[in-house]
Amino acid sequence: MAETILSRCEARGLRMTDQRRTIARILEEAEDHPDVEELHARAAQADARISIATVYRTVKLFEEAGILEKHEFGDGRARYEAADRDHHDHLIDMQTGEVIEFIDPEIEELQERIAARLGYRLKGHRLELYGVPLKPSRLPGS
Repeated sequence: MAETILSRCEARGLRMTDQRRTIARILEEAEDHPDVEELHARAAQADARISIATVYRTVKLFEEAGILEKHEFGDGRARYEAADRDHHDHLIDMQTGEVIEFIDPEIEELQERIAARLGYRLKGHRLELYGVPLKPSRLPGS
């Protein structure tokens, strides 16, 4: 990612308060796809004055500005990631909620062929796979 979330906010002329800057930094550092509650927990560790309402307003603002991408993985929670990331798809573990990012050239090529066969040039897509592990995980003490 060439630009940071903060620099993209500033480039779009968004007013960046200290709290918005903190939320942008937390999002930039996230290696997962946090929801608003998780973002609030992380941001509140950095600045206890940040309310959950501030986090909701900030992610909405960032999403409307095209800085964040919202995902709904079927668990009732909206999750977020930077919108300018390289294309990737998602596999969601239905037991744990873990989101695994992947890139598969064969899938990309197949989608292009399907679009062409139907008379379209593909401009974008989202692929979300939902699954359960083939091998049950071993819990401590079992």
